[in-house]
Amino acid sequence: MIIVTRRGVTDEEIDHIRERVEALGLRTHISRGEARTVIGCIGDEAVLREAPLLSIPGVEAVHPVMNPYKLASRLFSAEPTTIQLGDTLVGGPELIVIAGPCTVEGKEMMSQTAAGVAAAGARALRGGAFKPRTSPYSFKGMGQSGLEVLAEVRAETGLPVVTEVMDTREVELVASYADVLQVGARNMQNFTLLTEVGRLHRPVLLKRGMSATIKDLLLAAEYVMSQGNMDVILCERGIRTFETATRNTFDLAAIPVLKKETHLPVIADPSHAGGRRDLVAPLSYAAVAAGADGLMIEVHPDPETAVSDGDQSLTIPEFAEMMESLRPFVEAAGRILPRGSLTA
Repeated sequence: MIIVTRRGVTDEEIDHIRERVEALGLRTHISRGEARTVIGCIGDEAVLREAPLLSIPGVEAVHPVMNPYKLASRLFSAEPTTIQLGDTLVGGPELIVIAGPCTVEGKEMMSQTAAGVAAAGARALRGGAFKPRTSPYSFKGMGQSGLEVLAEVRAETGLPVVTEVMDTREVELVASYADVLQVGARNMQNFTLLTEVGRLHRPVLLKRGMSATIKDLLLAAEYVMSQGNMDVILCERGIRTFETATRNTFDLAAIPVLKKETHLPVIADPSHAGGRRDLVAPLSYAAVAAGADGLMIEVHPDPETAVSDGDQSLTIPEFAEMMESLRPFVEAAGRILPRGSLTA
């Protein structure tokens, strides 16, 4: 249930409303916007139905939240959520592009990639130090040494680092190096992991599971947010269907649906959705047109020698070309795509 306050409500009135709700055994979450303030009530709504909430000074309206996800619901926030990433905002006017290789392979490769994608307008660097692989015999990442490489490259370029965390035992370690903790598609419903990253004050990039519904994705976000971490970025990366022409089926409709259902920022991963280099640009155009707040794109200086996902990785020149071709779509969507770079 949410309580909408009247315009000009005072801090004392808000405190009083929260005290009344919490006295009934519920938790409250406050969201202040330019036009209104929303107080979310988390707990047994049956108790609130019997309470005379409209009689409390400062209350304008009371609305039930029918969705099973409460904190992630658009009703629970007065304004769309923006999340600080370096010197810009995910969910703000700028289209955020996160770029880099699937896997950290070494310092020289990461430095070259970071400099290249920054020069083309990327705002953050992606790279996996720990990798979930279908085969137990595939390369699973450099581990802590890969995290150290990412930290060194961040110091050189200023690009914030986005990297995946796979295990509750590694959350503190990864968080000590990364600016954004990525929870991958295979771990989207690893509820123990979601709970653990929710306890940290570090943005979480949550990828949709390959067989997950939109409701499943939002409930996974709810796990993180219920622990106090409200900085969740949702990522549409394609789902598994009967189609075999692409690596996954890019659920383009999920983007506008999510933008309607939640206040959280939504980005797209066209690299994993298509699984082919030639599909990255057109899927990126479509994602921007559908309302995505950003893109996550795999880039490698030499995809032919990549230890993983070389087929879907752009070269640095291809990434720069795609960024320029993306510009008209970004402008048509009313967003901004940076021309400069942190290293140019």
